[in-house]
Amino acid sequence: MGIVDYQQEIQELKKANRIIQKKLERSESDRIKLEDINTKKESLLRKVIDELKEYQNKLEERSHELEIMLLNLQIMQNKMSTLGSLVAEVAHEINNPVGFIAGNLTPAKEYIHNLLHLIDLYQQTYPKASQKIQETIEVIDLEYVREDLPKLISSMREGTDRISNISNSLRTFSRADTEQKVLFNIHEGINSTLLILKHRLKANKIRPCIQVVKDYGEFPLVKCFPGQLNQVFMNLLANAIDALEESNSGLSFDEIKKNPNQITIHTSLTEDNNHVLIRIQDNGLGISADVQQKMFDHLFTTKPVGKGTGLGLSIAYQIIAQKHKGTLKVNSVLGVGSEFIITIPFF
Repeated sequence: MGIVDYQQEIQELKKANRIIQKKLERSESDRIKLEDINTKKESLLRKVIDELKEYQNKLEERSHELEIMLLNLQIMQNKMSTLGSLVAEVAHEINNPVGFIAGNLTPAKEYIHNLLHLIDLYQQTYPKASQKIQETIEVIDLEYVREDLPKLISSMREGTDRISNISNSLRTFSRADTEQKVLFNIHEGINSTLLILKHRLKANKIRPCIQVVKDYGEFPLVKCFPGQLNQVFMNLLANAIDALEESNSGLSFDEIKKNPNQITIHTSLTEDNNHVLIRIQDNGLGISADVQQKMFDHLFTTKPVGKGTGLGLSIAYQIIAQKHKGTLKVNSVLGVGSEFIITIPFF
């Protein structure tokens, strides 16, 4: 092999060496890039793991909160059930003596009428009574007794009727629900709720009475859970009264009288005749769009601490939507008032 061949081989080796060197450089660059990518991936993976752990912790906290809420709701449900049974029993016990009194008022009125008639006959037959009888007549004021005694009996009758109505309303409102729906008169439920809330509707030193306008449609009995439905009526009507009282803030009695507080209750059939439509409207301050979006959320409330639990509307929504497969919506305009719209199927 000559010198030229050696030189050519050396050149080829040098060329091969340069190629290998470049490959090594590229490999090193690729290794550095790969390490950089792996570092970024590891950093991203750690971040994802940390976020997942944080999310898991939040889920555990939320799960714990929900467990507490569920326990509180179960306790509340048990209390409401116990209270409902107690109210029904008390109402029943009230009805017994009231029925006894009311049952005796009619014959008592008749007896009093007969006695007064007998006195009239006696005075006509013996116009000149003895001195002692004349003195007794003056002492007892017979003419006043004659005039007032029938009024007294009528007043007692009115009182027993009112007690009986309240008792019946309590029994209607606190009806214990069974596992199955039962036929129920929606208007009786609303009326019983209004009677229970009567003390909040009547006039006081601050404002005139809250006017209640009832526009009831005609439709048959509705298959539902009466006790739960009455709870919805109670919540919506109590909230309407709260809204009206809040709207009265800063106004005088006469100013409120010019634009009186009013609750309108409208019931009718829907266009398809398969659902009952119940509208409860007030002319209070109204509800903002932001609050309307949250008002059926669990524990959401706009009332001060100690005055609202945030459970009322949430429970009402569950009763209507889940238990009765209906809908509960709200329409409200600030400065005009609010309207809650319930639709429930007949069966």
